[in-house]
Amino acid sequence: MLYKRMSIEKESPEELGYDNIQYNLAESSVTDFVLKDLELRIQDLSLCYTDHKGKPALRELIVSGYNNLDKENVLLTVGAASALFIIASSLLSKEDHLIVVRPNYATNIKTPETIGCDITFIDLLFENNWQLDINDINKAIRPNTKYISITHPHNPTGTLVSEADLSSLIKIAEHHNLYLLADETYRELCFTEPYPLAASLSQRAISVSSISKAYGLPGLRIGWLITRDEQLMDLFLAAKEQIFITNSVLDEEVTYQFFSEKENYFKTISKQIARNFSIVEKWMAREKRLEWVKPGGGVVCFPRMKAEYKFDTNRFYDTLLHKYKTLVGPGHWFDMPDNYLRIGYAWPSTVELEKGLENISLALDESIK
Repeated sequence: MLYKRMSIEKESPEELGYDNIQYNLAESSVTDFVLKDLELRIQDLSLCYTDHKGKPALRELIVSGYNNLDKENVLLTVGAASALFIIASSLLSKEDHLIVVRPNYATNIKTPETIGCDITFIDLLFENNWQLDINDINKAIRPNTKYISITHPHNPTGTLVSEADLSSLIKIAEHHNLYLLADETYRELCFTEPYPLAASLSQRAISVSSISKAYGLPGLRIGWLITRDEQLMDLFLAAKEQIFITNSVLDEEVTYQFFSEKENYFKTISKQIARNFSIVEKWMAREKRLEWVKPGGGVVCFPRMKAEYKFDTNRFYDTLLHKYKTLVGPGHWFDMPDNYLRIGYAWPSTVELEKGLENISLALDESIK
């Protein structure tokens, strides 16, 4: 496999250097937790190899509340990124076909491209409120199609797949004996009641998530995939064992203790998201040069520059970063034109968010042709 670095990683805040960014609106996660705030009990932890699937008690917590899921349906991975890599590298070859809803998280596109399989992109449109056309999915299916890849809530727009469309996707997967991969990293950040795990709805559905985006623990590198297909789980476990055998026992234990008190931590997270999203809503109402489809969940939105205004997008991003020390996610991170920009609103403080949004408006002022 010939790997190529992804733009979203080359231009990420950690690569540019956090010291060079004063107003970071590029993060697609909630504010990072600080270790001292977690009240951990780890002094007696044995730093040994752990269960190859991952800490059983943590896996039980992840699927608690589902009668048709248990810990054996969960495989812990090194973040959601490695779960997506395991799925792609296990199921795809150059002779296979994949359907990817786009825009999408970069790994869901770039890893299959590296494998060399055929890919049909189902492009969501702003004009259709970023909603799926199920007919497009049906038309794209081939005899060698292995799976359909979606993010839900959607990254980078924050929009939701309707319940009817999710049901239709599962029926398609079951009828054609292929899989539905649902990257559900933001599932618990829906603005309404979170929908069920896709993997709980069908053996043909695979759910992927992590503690990075919704919980503010990206440095622990814990993610997971969920499947009710035993043969598929064996395949994914074999891949994990050959790549890194087990997760870090320390990361798993910290995650377990966090999840045991998750609801208490989530109260603070939810308040921060609601407060900051309200700020973005008010700013978007004032900023007449941008338009958006209002998110239904997650921590990001994906506005675009209105066509009646002519912007030099290169100048906009350069001015925003180098003059105003503000970073957002340009459209090309998601194989989209750069008149689109992803704004992450849950990671910065309220003050930083307000100033960052003001800086976007100033950079727009200076980028009109």
